[in-house]
Parts: sequence; structure tokens; C-alpha cells
Amino acid sequence: MPYLLISTQIRLEAGPTMVGDENSDPNLMDFLGARKRNMLGNNFCEYYVNDAPRVVLDKLEQLGYRVVSMTGVGQTLVWCLHRE
Repeated sequence: MPYLLISTQIRLEAGPTMVGDENSDPNLMDFLGARKRNMLGNNFCEYYVNDAPRVVLDKLEQLGYRVVSMTGVGQTLVWCLHRE
């Protein structure tokens, strides 16, 4: 899985950070210390960590991920990463 999206709410820039969906690589999620949850009203699961996005980005850099783009969508910050 060469592409990865992570996100956080602007008011929560200190964490938690969403790091994957229910189809994410379980080994990567373990490395990040992510936990799977299903938010009330959603029909899908997501992985999250309590770390700030900066901490998550530092961990992903160790694995060869690089930020391709970053944007704000409403009250959400989103980073797109790619690994060769």
C-alpha cells in the first residue's frame, strides 16, 4: 500500500490522528500503535492514535513515507503520503 491518508480535526491538532481505514495494513497500524474504532453513526471503521500528526509523520518518515500533499477540508487537516 504505497499511499496513506492521515487526518485530524483542526481543534484537535494535538491528537488524536486518524491513520487508516478498515482495509489498512495491520502491520503498519501496529507500528503506529493505532486502534480500530467505529464511531456512532458510521458504517465503517477507522484507525486512530492519540499522537499529534507531527509525531505520526515522524514515525512514517522512518518507514520511507513522504508527504505528497496537505490540505484543509472544512475543519479537517489531511496529509497524503506515498512510499516508494
